[in-house]
Amino acid sequence: MPIIETSTALLIFWGVLGYLLGSIPFGMVLARVMGLGNLRTIGSGNIGATNVLRTGNKTAAALTLLLDGAKGAVAVLLARAMAGEDAAQLAGLMAMLGHCYPVWLRFNGGKGVATFLGILLALAWPVGLGCCAAWLIGALTSRISSVGALAAASASTFLMVVFGAGQALLLGAVLTLLVFWRHRGNIKRIKAGTEPRIGKAA
Repeated sequence: MPIIETSTALLIFWGVLGYLLGSIPFGMVLARVMGLGNLRTIGSGNIGATNVLRTGNKTAAALTLLLDGAKGAVAVLLARAMAGEDAAQLAGLMAMLGHCYPVWLRFNGGKGVATFLGILLALAWPVGLGCCAAWLIGALTSRISSVGALAAASASTFLMVVFGAGQALLLGAVLTLLVFWRHRGNIKRIKAGTEPRIGKAA
């Protein structure tokens, strides 16, 4: 088989694997296993950690946050170890798309913040840590999770330049735009002053 065909086949494989990893709805799985109900009928109806927290179960919310981040990181790290940086970046992108648009949930998934942070930690850990810090500062000062998410996304491109992660700059920009797109409703509510605060019902 020609080299170019082999490379294309490998990229497709890691892209598909990244998507499948990203599409695992850990929030819904944990809510079901721990008897917390159907997340679609709770709070915002979202499948992420912020909405899991609205069930009152902090352990489930923490596990959702960790697992949603881990699936993005695992996709990147596996692809990098087995097929190189191009495959790693593609796997990361597809993991994010898998979380936001999972085939199992009729392409109606989460907003991708934890997965976004996990991908960045695996791609370039200083950038990932910086974005985690930006999320924490934004969320703590405003008591609004989406403000933290938008702060982390806004900081990512700048941090990639600062820490010399230019090889992932395009991917970082695409992921940032995706985070903003998934939060477009939140942005409207922030402007209107109606965005719910952390731990409150949507």
